[in-house]
Amino acid sequence: MVEAVMFWNEPNNKSHWDFELDPEWTMYAEMTKLAAEAVKSENPRLTGVLGGISPIDPRFIANMRAQGVLDYVDAVALHGFPLDWNHWNINEWPDRISEIKEVTSLPIWISEVGVSTFGAEEVQEFGLKRTAELLIGRGERIHWYSLFDLPKDWPATTRHREAEGSSYYRHFYMGLIREDGVAKRALGLFADYTPDLGLCQWFHFEDHRLDEGVRWLRKLGVKHLRTGLSWADSMRPYALKWFDRQMKALEEFNVTVTFCFTPESHGIQPHHTSPPRNNEEFADFCAQMTRRYAC
Repeated sequence: MVEAVMFWNEPNNKSHWDFELDPEWTMYAEMTKLAAEAVKSENPRLTGVLGGISPIDPRFIANMRAQGVLDYVDAVALHGFPLDWNHWNINEWPDRISEIKEVTSLPIWISEVGVSTFGAEEVQEFGLKRTAELLIGRGERIHWYSLFDLPKDWPATTRHREAEGSSYYRHFYMGLIREDGVAKRALGLFADYTPDLGLCQWFHFEDHRLDEGVRWLRKLGVKHLRTGLSWADSMRPYALKWFDRQMKALEEFNVTVTFCFTPESHGIQPHHTSPPRNNEEFADFCAQMTRRYAC
């Protein structure tokens, strides 16, 4: 069951939104308001969530409030990776949440939080325990990122890729399960924290891991799942066939669907991070997906 829709992924992160084209996020704000209206017109009961932000920046949320975006959504979402990408200590999580509460009264979701095994599996094991201690009870939804490692022959969805150095390669070690199917140390602990902890797992177009992922979600006792439907992927041949299969496989979970990624043919520039040339086209995509999977 789709319980929520999220508008974009990390819009304040240069790897996911081209803010050289949109330095004040005015185009993002208008796009999100149109999309949120379109979704509510299809299903007013759905929770609309502002795209999960990374870094956690109260100034960005204040910007969205000033532009009226927060009047169109029901929750704001945060992404935090203090042991991998952020420049703050994991024990600062309560302070980071408090910073956002100072600029909005909307419910706060932690829609991505995780720890890589880039250095050692023990780091992820510690990170899972400490994250659960710090966050359970502080967010209406908490989605651990992620179930599976990203296969090494797939590109990570980030703008500058290898030029980002070790930050790029950490993307491939965020799972609880290795690419070869071997469980990592932290996997054995995860079920201790469900259903309070959900999972965020991006399934790529025609992802061979979908059915295995569902089996693991059941085994771990996961109730809440965050995933995505890519606007860019919707332009591929047989896209709806894949979307139908994905959403059918996930219908037993409470799913947050993230709508994001601009088709090259529809961006101001030909890149998935580009603002669309026409915001109504993104809103139409969101409405169509809501009508198909959440009504």
